[in-house]
Parts: sequence; C-alpha cells; structure tokens
Amino acid sequence: MKRILGCLVAVWALSLPSEAQLSRYIIKFKDKGSNPFSINNPAVYLSQKAIDRRTRYSIAIDNSDLPVTARYLDSIRLSGTVTILNVSKWLNAVSIQTTDAAALAKISTFPFVQAVSGIALRTAAAISGGDKFEKEKEQPPVQLKEMGVTADFFNYGLSFNQVQIHNGQFLHNIGLRGQNMIIGMLDAGFNNYETLKAFDSVRANNQILGIYDFVARDSSVNEDNQHGMQCFSIIAANVPGQFVGTAPKANFYLFRTEDASSEYPIEEFNWVCGAERLDSVGGDVISSSLGYGDKMSDPALNHSYAEMNGNTTMAAIGADLAAKKGILVVNAAGNEGTNTWKYLITPADGDSVIAVGAVTSSGVVVNFSSYGPSSDGQVKPDVASVGAGTIIQYPNNSIGGGNGTSFACPNMAGLTTCLWQGFPEFNNMKIINALRQSGSKASSPDDRIGYGIPDVRKALANLLKDFSSAGASVSNCTASIQWTSKDVISMRYEIERKIPGQNNFIKIAQGNGSGNTFGTRPAYQYQDVLTGVAPGIISYRIRQVVDTSAAGLTAVYIDTVSVNLQSACVDANLVDVTIAPNPASDALNVRVTTPTASSDIVIRVFNSNGQLMSSLHKSKMAGTAFFDNISLTRFAKGKYYVSMYDNNKLLATKELIKL
Repeated sequence: MKRILGCLVAVWALSLPSEAQLSRYIIKFKDKGSNPFSINNPAVYLSQKAIDRRTRYSIAIDNSDLPVTARYLDSIRLSGTVTILNVSKWLNAVSIQTTDAAALAKISTFPFVQAVSGIALRTAAAISGGDKFEKEKEQPPVQLKEMGVTADFFNYGLSFNQVQIHNGQFLHNIGLRGQNMIIGMLDAGFNNYETLKAFDSVRANNQILGIYDFVARDSSVNEDNQHGMQCFSIIAANVPGQFVGTAPKANFYLFRTEDASSEYPIEEFNWVCGAERLDSVGGDVISSSLGYGDKMSDPALNHSYAEMNGNTTMAAIGADLAAKKGILVVNAAGNEGTNTWKYLITPADGDSVIAVGAVTSSGVVVNFSSYGPSSDGQVKPDVASVGAGTIIQYPNNSIGGGNGTSFACPNMAGLTTCLWQGFPEFNNMKIINALRQSGSKASSPDDRIGYGIPDVRKALANLLKDFSSAGASVSNCTASIQWTSKDVISMRYEIERKIPGQNNFIKIAQGNGSGNTFGTRPAYQYQDVLTGVAPGIISYRIRQVVDTSAAGLTAVYIDTVSVNLQSACVDANLVDVTIAPNPASDALNVRVTTPTASSDIVIRVFNSNGQLMSSLHKSKMAGTAFFDNISLTRFAKGKYYVSMYDNNKLLATKELIKL
C-alpha cells in the first residue's frame, strides 16, 4: 500500500474562482489535540467487529481512528450561522453549510484550523443537473418465466451468465454465498428496496443491518435514486429461476453518499464518511459504483488526469485508508472510454482498490469502459466483469438489463465477498492479489481490463495452496503423510510419490474431502508401506482436485514433503508386480518387487491372440525397481497381457487395456 497520509494536504488546495457562489465547505483541522479518546481504549469508538478485524490482520489502531476533537466541532458550530453536515475522523475534517461570511472569517482564525475550502453550492437545485447516472442505460424489461431446476445450488435464471463468466456458481455450490460477511453499498439511493421482490430474502432474513443518508443526513434511503438499488440487486437478489445475485446471503449497510443531481467534491467527502462508518461497524467489503473526474457541476472543481494517481483526491485517500483498516474496496472504473476524458475516475485509482472495467457476458470489452493506467502507471482497471446487459432489478418490479461499469462493480464485489468468506485468515490484499492472478490476462495485463476476467474457482485453488500445510515422517518401514486443507466432500485428494530411481511422481492413492460446506478439516493422514523401496529420499506431493467435473476440472498441488529412508525394507517372501496407468494410451510404467537382485527381468507384452508384441530385458537390485515409459504408441487399441519373468520364472501376468 502506498504512503497516503502525507498527501492529504493536496485535497484542500482547490482552485476556486467562483467560491463566492459556494455555501458548503470543508474545514480541515491541524490535529486531534485535547481529545478525550485514546487508542488504548478503542471499544469506545469502534465496534467489537472492527476491533476483531484489526486484531485478525495485525492492524494497529492509530491516530486516524480517533474521533475528531469535540471542542473543535463545538467552536465551528458556535462561530455563527453554521450547520455541521458530516464529520470525517480519517481526514480530520468536517463539512459545513453556511452563507455567513463572518463565521467563515472567524473559523479561519482558529489556531486548530488548517484550511477552509469551499466545495459545493447550497443545494443541487441551483445547478439543475438532472440524473448523472442516466448514461448507464437500462434495457427493456424482459418477460420472465420460472426456469427449471439446475444442478447448481441456485437457479439463477437470467443472471446465470454474469455469475458463470467468473465460475461464481462454484463458490455458491460449495457453500460460499456471503454468509456472515458485511458489504457496505455506497451510492446515490436505493429506491423502493423496501418493497421490491429482488430483496424479499434479505428483508425477511434481516440481512440489511443499517442505513444512512449522508446527503440528507437522515436514516432513509428508500425514496432516493434507483442507481444504488440496482447495484444492490446484482449482489443481493434472490428470485429463483429469474434473478439471483453474487452474494445473496451477505449482510448489508446501505449508505447514500451521492447526490444524483449534482457533482461536487463534497460527495467525495461523504464517500469517505460512508467508508468510515462501515469500518466502525465492522464491515468487510465496500461496493462503490461512484467516481469523480472532469464532470464537476462547477468546472473549476474538476479533477485532472494527473490527479488520478491514488494519492491526491479525497476519495482515493479515503479508499486507501479503508484498505489500510482491512476493508476490501471494489469500485467501478468509470464509463469514460468513449469520452474526451477516456481514463478511469477516482477512487478507482487507489492502489489498494479493485477497479472494475466492463465486458459483455461473452468476455468482449465494452467500448464505454474507462481506460487505464492510473496517472502514476498502475495497472488499471484491475479486473473486469459483466457491465453490458447486466441483469438488474427495475423500480417497477420488473427485471431487465443495464449497461455500465456501475453494474460490473457489484457483480465482482459479491463474488469477491464469497471468496474472502472462504479464507478469513487472509487479509484484503491477499484476496485482491488472488483475483488478479486468476484473471484471463494475468500474464499480460492491459489498459482495458487489467488482469482480465477473474476465475474465482482458480483463485480459490491458489489460495488453498497458500493456506494448506503438510508433513511427513518415517518409522518401521512406513511413511506417514499428514496434511491440512479446506474442502467439501465433492473435492478429492491425490497422493503422488517419487522414490529413488524414479524420474517422475506416480499417483499411489486418492480419497475424498469431507463436509458439506467449504472449510478447514482436521488433519488427514496416509500411511505408505515402504517394503521393497530402495533407501534414499522419498518425496510425496498432495494434489487437491477442487472441481472434479470433467468440464471444470481444477486442481492444485497444495504441498510437497519428503522422508529419508535410511535402509531398504525388504520382505524375504514378497514378490509384487504392478502396471500403471491402466488403461494406458502412450506409455506404460511397470513396478517389480523381488527379495533378491536379478540380472534378467523380462517384460513381455502379448495381444489377445497370444502373439508376442514386445519383449524387454532389464536388471534390478533387491527390493523394488521401476521401469517407466515403456512405449505403446505402435500398439493398436484393445486388450493386451503383460507378463514379467525373473530368469525365465513367471512372476505375474497383468491385463492391460490400450486406449
């Protein structure tokens, strides 16, 4: 994470040629002096969930966590005709509304005040900007009928494609659906969420934990803009056979930080206040389909592309501070791809933010999706999700499509939440990196979709590799291999072994996971009897197959361990012959165990008519010998018999199927 605190001062150095028309201001304080709160007693100003997050990820509680000094706020309030709007402890600042020039002059003289900056008109009506989200076009509602039951846990209906493009159904099928995770939605309003069918489940299950309107400063967001409601539906909807979201079992806070009819820096300040609120209540993920660039209602307040460096704007500073506190921030990259601006907008430029670009459900980049990189050269967007024809809830209770990175963002945020649910041991940046590395362009990121379209099944497999551990020991000619991982019963473990004299690992055992919901299991154990194995280093590797379906086979080697066999373990009566693989296509591996050495081990292959097809002569020491990669390429498909002889004495005959 970049050094961000030292850049705060840039926020207040705004060029304001029309400041006389402004009536909303930010007052930046120099310090938190005379503060009655202490970093040693955080329970007074942080919830236990927020404290637990800091403890889990070794995040220190620092001065930025302390509330703004109350006497500073009292002085501002009593300076004249002044209304305090919102307070940010992270920025150590307060937003106010006033037209009292004498009050502003007085505030500027306070010794604890660092700067006074005008950042907005008194009301949105003064600029009559309409709805700034209108460019994110809706598509006509569709006539829906209940879809048939599928093999997946959820019957997604029309939303299947936007889930499936990330293999998101895999997470849902193994029990990761957002349970016990908390997502904060920062937006312009959640029109009619109290009655729309997409939210029946979250209402019935009390999954909406709190709401607040930082614009109107009240506790109602149901009557405001529909944009946030539509973004919310992409995560939370649960209408079986029609529309199911990407984390429908998560818990939510709904915060209105945006005025849909205007664009001023005060909305960035509100964004930071919303992020702080989510942190304080112990939230996990922010989904924000908001952004700020060159479209301010007062052009004098526009940002420049040079400011899109992750360190300059209030929104980016707030987003990176949220990440520093352990929150995972997902933000829309912006819809500037066909505009003069072209580039991403803030806070998507934050280096600790997942900026989400837009693709179609078939993975084609959408032209309106903002370009990267950030002005300081970061790969941006970070990833991409479905932002064209994304299935959303409409205010009239119909379901249809919508276009915009605003809709790609929550689609990705929901699946990100489910992935993190499976690995609470890992911090936010570990999850972000796993998503980036699972992207379709991870090896060659670009300025359109960054690391590409994440595959959350692959991301989970890679996180398993980092989480899992294994050990091995040997005693009395038996190797004991133990390992710990996370799984469900549909997953599979395969044990592979390489002994002295072998060049490759050979699978020697396999078994299923356990449990119906993805999680950590007690340590597994496998005993390998080493009779007939030559002394030396014996290596084992554990392969976890996380998806065993033929179409989605996904596996990862979670660990490799070794033991040192000091002396050969030979059974004086043991004679054993095995062949693998069987059936075989190109090559055959033969293992022969005898109690004594032999100068003439003969391997003969006969066809089903008894005709000799090949004969190989080998020698071996006492114990087990491996004869690998015996070519079968010239053999036709069918049934064969492999016979092994020791100095003309038949040891065994094995049936072989050639593919």
